[in-house]
Amino acid sequence: MSDTRTKARILEGPDAGMAAGGPSFSLGNRIQRAIWILVWGICASWTPRQLAPWRRLLLRSFGATMDAGSDVRGSARVWYPPNLVMRERALIGPRVNCYNMGLITLERGASVSQDASLCGGTHHFDDAGFQLVARDIVIGAQAWIAAEAFVGPGATIGEGAVLGARGVAFGRLDPWTVYAGNPARPVRERKRFAPPF
Repeated sequence: MSDTRTKARILEGPDAGMAAGGPSFSLGNRIQRAIWILVWGICASWTPRQLAPWRRLLLRSFGATMDAGSDVRGSARVWYPPNLVMRERALIGPRVNCYNMGLITLERGASVSQDASLCGGTHHFDDAGFQLVARDIVIGAQAWIAAEAFVGPGATIGEGAVLGARGVAFGRLDPWTVYAGNPARPVRERKRFAPPF
């Protein structure tokens, strides 16, 4: 099931003058993120895994879509909750950096392991303005992003795909395929199975 909401416009646009030190994000966005960082730090960052319902409530109250059984572990960092969609039993593990300038969607049963990075932004590096650009990331149902892997802006991880430890993914990873390396390359097919839930 896809999320049909319109993600918030958070970039100021090419007139922001970022290369000259101007802000890339609106003042309202920066204030909202500062409050979010404070609330997560005080109310959730220390919580054990058993308090997943509490963390879901906090994320929902700041605009995230959190389906039943989904979880973001307390030590993970979510940059902007309104740009996070987590379907049933999706998991963002310990110390994951969810840098979701673009919309990041984890489909049903998708799992992101410890210390991985989901990066939804890049720059127009061939342009003098060096403008920040947001790109969406989709992690398919039952896909697994292993420890310390990096998923780059605009990546789509197919259903049941695996990105091995410290792998680096840009573009599209095929469903039910195991990938490894930098850049990620297919290693073998993964056995297909019905979800256990």
